[in-house]
Amino acid sequence: MLPRWRTEVPDDHNKTINRWCQHIEAAQRADVVLLRDAEVRAGLGDDAPQLSAAVMHPWVWDGARALWGSGHFREAVTAAAKKVNAEAQNKASRRDLSETKLFQNVFSLGGPKPGEPRLRLMTDDGSDTFRSVHRGAMAFAEGCYAGIRNPNSHEDGLPELPEHEALEQLAAFSALARWIDTATLVTV
Repeated sequence: MLPRWRTEVPDDHNKTINRWCQHIEAAQRADVVLLRDAEVRAGLGDDAPQLSAAVMHPWVWDGARALWGSGHFREAVTAAAKKVNAEAQNKASRRDLSETKLFQNVFSLGGPKPGEPRLRLMTDDGSDTFRSVHRGAMAFAEGCYAGIRNPNSHEDGLPELPEHEALEQLAAFSALARWIDTATLVTV
């Protein structure tokens, strides 16, 4: 309920009396959050759905979990992006390509070639929908890596991402991971 309680709950008062004061206060705050969260959201009109990293695709959350827990949100998103890329390479047996070039290749509208399998999100029925879905997956993957992973990895001195922004970025990679994971591998 309060993942950063050690830094957000004051620990300097009454230490001489009880060394557990910070722990007690953190537990009390968590109890109030649990009891009042739904009531407050309903009363304020903010009872919108909430996003949980724990229900994201396992490739994403498993890649991000350790860094996320220590508050390294930007690095957690980068780790998740690397995990999704590695799993796509594994599925397609394509270690020679990564990220944008990998996704351009595996979601290509052309048929598979020797050593160049394709990932299919639906059966190729010649429809505009088939073409649209695969062009969209290719463009979405490119956007995830060009717009999220690259700046997070290559720009020195960027401030830490706010948690909610990092969660949104993880959600983007989770959607991509689900497409890759559920896609059918088509080979020659």
